[in-house]
Amino acid sequence: MKTLISLVIGLITSLTVSGQSVTASGPDGNLKVNVSVKQGIPVYSVTYKNKTILEDSPLGFVANVGDFSRDMTFTGQKENKIDKTYTQDRIKQSQIHYRANELTCTLANKEKKNIHVVFRISNNDIAFRYEMPKYGDTGSIVIEKETTGFDFPSFTTTFLCPQSDAMIGWKRTKPSYEEEYKADAPMNVRSAYGHGYTFPCLFHVGENGWALISETGVDSKYCASHLSDATAEGLYTIAFPMPEENNGNGTTTPGLALPGSTPWRTITVGENLKPIVETTIPWDVVEPLYPTEHTYKMGRGTWSWILWQDGSINFEDQKKYVDLAAAMGYEYVLIDNWWDTNIGRARMKDFIDYANSKNVDVFLWYSSSGYWNDIVQGPTNYMDNPIVRKKEMKWLHSLGVKGIKVDFFGGDKQETMRLYEAILSDADDNGLMVIFHGCTIPRGWERMYPNYVGSEAVLASENLIFQQHFCDEEAFNACLHPFIRNTIGCMEFGGTFLNKRLNRNNDGGSIRKTTDVFELATAVLFQNPIQNFALAPNNLTDAPQVCLDFMKQVPTTWDETKFIDGYPGKYVILARRHADKWYITGINAQKEPLKLKLNLPMCGIGDQVMLYQDDKKRNPHAEEITLKKEGEVTLTIQPEGGVILVK
Repeated sequence: MKTLISLVIGLITSLTVSGQSVTASGPDGNLKVNVSVKQGIPVYSVTYKNKTILEDSPLGFVANVGDFSRDMTFTGQKENKIDKTYTQDRIKQSQIHYRANELTCTLANKEKKNIHVVFRISNNDIAFRYEMPKYGDTGSIVIEKETTGFDFPSFTTTFLCPQSDAMIGWKRTKPSYEEEYKADAPMNVRSAYGHGYTFPCLFHVGENGWALISETGVDSKYCASHLSDATAEGLYTIAFPMPEENNGNGTTTPGLALPGSTPWRTITVGENLKPIVETTIPWDVVEPLYPTEHTYKMGRGTWSWILWQDGSINFEDQKKYVDLAAAMGYEYVLIDNWWDTNIGRARMKDFIDYANSKNVDVFLWYSSSGYWNDIVQGPTNYMDNPIVRKKEMKWLHSLGVKGIKVDFFGGDKQETMRLYEAILSDADDNGLMVIFHGCTIPRGWERMYPNYVGSEAVLASENLIFQQHFCDEEAFNACLHPFIRNTIGCMEFGGTFLNKRLNRNNDGGSIRKTTDVFELATAVLFQNPIQNFALAPNNLTDAPQVCLDFMKQVPTTWDETKFIDGYPGKYVILARRHADKWYITGINAQKEPLKLKLNLPMCGIGDQVMLYQDDKKRNPHAEEITLKKEGEVTLTIQPEGGVILVK
């Protein structure tokens, strides 16, 4: 990694200062932030190509050491330019060049205590945070409330996931970022539970453009946040966790040592959706927290639980899924809950030896453990206690286990963030990768933690099994995730079903409404470096061979991602590159066939391309075609269907 941060002498051309106001812009001058103090209230506003994205929005916080939200004075500013390149193997792009202008505004409260508000502004992204010095002998601070806000114009519509009540749902495990979105909703509608909305949050600011709000860089030093409901004027503010989360354990207000800083809040802006889908801001402003001596191998896996459920967690059924992984050329098998009881700890070495004999490695499931929910699925009470956890992870390492899936967290408090970090750190000491389930979204974690490989934090594949309603809505939801949840971090969805009926025997349960090509397309659309697909042993004989052939060669890591076309909840066309091969995929959630003329810059005249699409009977069909025009392709995507071009 090469990092260059150069100090600019004097005022940079993108900065203007007037009294209690300063304006800075990104390198190309289109994205601008104005920071000012009005009647003692610090505020900022955002424009893109001179069109309003955010009106005056409050800055600041109230802490146990003072109020930094009012009676403030603008006391100074300084500027940096940031030019940074880095490599990342587990996100949407492998080689990243981040250029931004940095503006630091110093504000003082009436007790003359300072805070610094640091803005980093690139061509389409803003990241900002608060930095606090040490105040005399005071060595720590508790942030009691943030007044940080996002004030959108009244005509803005929203694509938001509500924050649920705490301690509801399966065994009182919520919130877990699994509620249903509403598309193009007005801002003045109260959220489903009255607690606001989980990050990330997508806003359509009419003809002015689009904005995605989220946060990154959250570790053990802060809580995770979300957005409040909007006021009548369209103002959303940062909201801390609810007291009831995690069964009331832990504080809702973060505490940190001084000097210290808050996480980065991020705003991605564009006149269209391309910057939203392609942003790398969650990783641009964070750094690795610890080195690793291990080399972690990304890849694909099978898991029995998604279709065969709890009854499949036994030695013989798991061997069938190892055999499936071997037949598909997959690297992993994931054994879900109850393995400690139904297979037994004493037999795990025999099972892992069997898997390894087939060139398959093993992930094992754990509960995050126990005093904040009612979970009985084992193993429980191993991950929350550092003494027990370290002993368990040492045992897993001795067996050759490659990773763990840890489930049922149910909260965003700082105490819970400490648990995520502790699990990751201890796991890396033992060469274990970590997937989180029933959890919060990642916040820059792919870059911060070398062994982090995915989080659920979405209405994922298990819901398709539980209720027909979610199968009916599968295409709609899948057309949201590339624009919202998956654009800010790994999404461990666990999908790509080839069963027509979602049960063990492919003859009952929920009815899948999507086509096979739709399901293949989501293997590319949904980005996660470890993909546990919802294939089943019966698919080796009852699924179309064209589908099996595609799923045998689809990668899980990407060197480049390009947005081609789409609208959240309706359709999406996305291109991802692995090495020198492009996968251009599309899905359609609408009730009518979708005809599109696409401009594909990665394609040229005479290119040979493999085309996967649905025929008139909605069956998968593949053929090699030759492109006749420079970068131009005309396609039809069936309702709840898909299309894939491989070049």
